[in-house]
Amino acid sequence: MKNWILFLVTAAAAFLLGLLAVNIFERKSEAKYAYQPKVQLEGIEPRDSVWGLNYPRQYQSYQKTQDTTFHSMYGTSGHKDMLESDPELVILWAGYGFSKDYNAPKGHFWAVEDINKTLRTGAPMAPGEGPMPSTCWTCKSTDVPRLMSEIGVSEFYSHKWSDFGSQVINPIGCADCHNPETMKLTITRPALIEAFEAMGKDINQASHQEMRSLVCAQCHVEYYFDKKKPGLENAQYLTFPWKDGMDVENVEKYYDEAQFSDWTHPLSKTPMLKAQHPDYEIFEMGVHAKRGVSCADCHMPYQTEGGQKFTNHHIGSPLSNVENSCFVCHREKVEDLVTDVYERQRKIKEGTTKLQRLIAMAHIETAKAIELGATEAQLASIQQGIRHAQWRWDYSVASHGAAFHAPLETSRIVTSATDLIQETRIEITRLLATLGYNQPVPMPDFTSKESLQAYIGLDIPKEKAAKQTFLDQVVPQWLKEGKARESQKPVKTISSN
Repeated sequence: MKNWILFLVTAAAAFLLGLLAVNIFERKSEAKYAYQPKVQLEGIEPRDSVWGLNYPRQYQSYQKTQDTTFHSMYGTSGHKDMLESDPELVILWAGYGFSKDYNAPKGHFWAVEDINKTLRTGAPMAPGEGPMPSTCWTCKSTDVPRLMSEIGVSEFYSHKWSDFGSQVINPIGCADCHNPETMKLTITRPALIEAFEAMGKDINQASHQEMRSLVCAQCHVEYYFDKKKPGLENAQYLTFPWKDGMDVENVEKYYDEAQFSDWTHPLSKTPMLKAQHPDYEIFEMGVHAKRGVSCADCHMPYQTEGGQKFTNHHIGSPLSNVENSCFVCHREKVEDLVTDVYERQRKIKEGTTKLQRLIAMAHIETAKAIELGATEAQLASIQQGIRHAQWRWDYSVASHGAAFHAPLETSRIVTSATDLIQETRIEITRLLATLGYNQPVPMPDFTSKESLQAYIGLDIPKEKAAKQTFLDQVVPQWLKEGKARESQKPVKTISSN
């Protein structure tokens, strides 16, 4: 009897091993033929649709970045007017383009359309016009590495934004992150390579897992336009201020020593800093980075379709895909994970909301001191306090997902900024008293975006009318010229033989 049982168990095991071997063989055969290239990718190919002929699953999933239906507690993949949500921002950014128009970021698919539509880029009716430099295109399109290759990096940075309208028509896509010959992840934006060099590091030594974050760090970072680069005085050279470190204090120190400012605030006359989106920097300070998790692990999780494993290029919030993004490591319920994230976000939002109101009030109170005759010497430490407090506030709120990526560091930054602005406002009160003003400074209506824009002298209806003319007359011509240029570049089919 025992021999029969042993025989049956052995036979069953052999049968199952046989099935496993057949399954492995089939999967290897599928993998061998699944991604047979159909077209030749030559040079820097900016058209995702061409890449999609070779990599249909990745392309189809990337196309989903045009989906704007996702909403979380504070974030969204669709349109959200951030100035409407937080009107104090109009005062904080008075004199700067963000006081005109600032919306929540949408998916990568919308990058070119959104930069064309925003009031910040103005309404240039001809090449060479408008307020913005060509550097503003850098992170918006696969056409950028193509242009940098064709005309040179410095030359690319030396134009107006409107000069390349007909050249930059493809949104962020495949050519931004992949080598077309090997499909390996690659860095296509020189600013990141130069930032590593400034820190004494060689980005070519990065591992594949590190590259799954570094391709994102080409754009999801703090940066500025260096107008003083030796020999390139006509360029606005994209630069990451990482030489002394990525944390908020070291970047602040970098800008102070360089005597750099993005603009001078018209109310407080303070030389201001505008944080961009230091996502990579703050992510690096959080627990996920310390555990070796990459950006792609959560924002582009692996999935299986038709027996094939591939990276989902529907780049977006992990909260829209918790099962694939989070359950690789975590075992909690979906609602528990989401609640945990929201709790962190809610607490930090409470701090930043209070902080931005205090900074807005400080700008207005300082304007009153200037009106009463305050000297530059009397204002110096006050303006530095405003500059540093707003910089730290902006560093925490401009970073997408900071409250999740590194909640402890983000809370620390917000707390330090709150301390700074409270001390600064005490100093302003004392200065006002010495100038004979001993009552609260009148404040505008902080609940109305339109009211605050009028308060700082913006004519938004006029700006919108000019922008609409630009969108109706100029942008269609840009797209027409760009498509005509692309149609002249044939796609070479690879023979199946």
